[in-house]
Amino acid sequence: MVPHKTARGGAAMDRLKTFEGIPHPFDRKKRMVVPSCLKVLRLRPERRFCRLGDLSSEYGWKHGSLIERLETQRKVKSEAFYKKKTASKKAKSQALKSVKLSGDDQAILEKCGYA
Repeated sequence: MVPHKTARGGAAMDRLKTFEGIPHPFDRKKRMVVPSCLKVLRLRPERRFCRLGDLSSEYGWKHGSLIERLETQRKVKSEAFYKKKTASKKAKSQALKSVKLSGDDQAILEKCGYA
């Protein structure tokens, strides 16, 4: 609960940003799990909980299917990106193994901190 009628609460509400799905600047960022925020760690087993999407749809929000469709598209793109990334990483490691450097080149790389 935010005291939205006070100046401090109003300022906090002005700073709040909410999104449906993952907006453009953040959809390319690496996503990670914050273990301290996991439901299984934060809630005791007997406590009741609800999801925001379920609650919103009960009160008239009609865009759940759109968000679900966009999320499946995002997952497909993400999987393709991950496969491409792992393939390029594998090709790079194989290329690095196959490269043979002369002693002079190796000394220069070590001097610069790359070897």
